[in-house]
Amino acid sequence: MSLVEIRFTLNGREVRAEVPPTMALLEVVRERFQQSGSKLGCGEGECGACAMLLDGEPVLGCLTPAVDVDGREVRTVEGLREQGHLGALQQAFVAEGAIQCGFCTPGMLVAATALLAEHPHPTRAEVRRGLEGNLCRCTGYVAIFEGVERAAAGGGK
Repeated sequence: MSLVEIRFTLNGREVRAEVPPTMALLEVVRERFQQSGSKLGCGEGECGACAMLLDGEPVLGCLTPAVDVDGREVRTVEGLREQGHLGALQQAFVAEGAIQCGFCTPGMLVAATALLAEHPHPTRAEVRRGLEGNLCRCTGYVAIFEGVERAAAGGGK
């Protein structure tokens, strides 16, 4: 199988890789660049654990072909840090107990980041819609919703 060279920005850093045309973005990010926050959950685009931002929009890394990110910007959960520390949204998740096993957390944080960029002060209904497609088996979602709302209110800590 022939390889395709791709160049893109990953969490603020210019990177390049040679990949098979069928390789998923999630594989490239995890295996080639050791950004392991995004998880392979279902592999079918149903759980959201692999979510990342592509040019600011949430995408599912398990379904997005790596060749589609050539020349674009990818941001994973690792890229949500602020000056090397947890960002306000991450702090709000911790403060609200929105992290239990942590498997869904990267996808939830990525989806919430996109939501807050579009709706800085979302209603509970907007939070629910913004996190659709992200499954959690531990929290019951309320703590996650409250984490997003706390961050929107400026209460990261």
